[in-house]
Amino acid sequence: MSPLSFSKSQTLPSLAPARHKRLLDIGLIVLALPVILPLIVVLILAVRLSSSGPVLFFQTRVGRDGRRFRMVKFRSMYPDAEGRRAALLGESDRAGVCFKHKDDPRVTPVGRFLRRSSLDELPQLWNVLKGEMSLVGPRPALPEEVAVYPPVAMQRLAGLPGLTGVWQVSGRADISFDEMVEMDVAYLRTASLRGDLALIFRTFGAVALARGAY
Repeated sequence: MSPLSFSKSQTLPSLAPARHKRLLDIGLIVLALPVILPLIVVLILAVRLSSSGPVLFFQTRVGRDGRRFRMVKFRSMYPDAEGRRAALLGESDRAGVCFKHKDDPRVTPVGRFLRRSSLDELPQLWNVLKGEMSLVGPRPALPEEVAVYPPVAMQRLAGLPGLTGVWQVSGRADISFDEMVEMDVAYLRTASLRGDLALIFRTFGAVALARGAY
């Protein structure tokens, strides 16, 4: 898909060679497949039985260098959720650009569990395999969020978006937008394979605590 306006001057140096990072992503996914595949089957059944609508939810997100792609996740909301979003924007529980609602009425009961456990994000391993995302990096933003980004936030687009990252292990939605930007830019400036492995390991603890997950 066509990229948004993005200046090459906003690109940040990374200490993690892209090829090595890609090999790490693929290698870890392959190793985890015996555990992931049965879990995916169970989650497909849970979503299918919980409410009407498709199992998967596709949404346009903004990736590296402003390029758009279709991010996939397990559907955690009722089918009419997108149409009801505008009416809830004024009730966001998070300061800044990104909308978050702790008691979002659009979320299904099963979806609430999926969100708190972060299991709704599991299908994004497909985006990782396609090279649109990485296991670790800034979370991919919505186009309407990027459209109102301040200049410093545009630096989040200098690397591949991630399934997890510094923001996810530091409190997620409890972290303000400005703090998230600061964390993501710092990550992109100092990224390394060792650092990525540490963040992946810390993700398990963050998921267990479910702090800021809604």
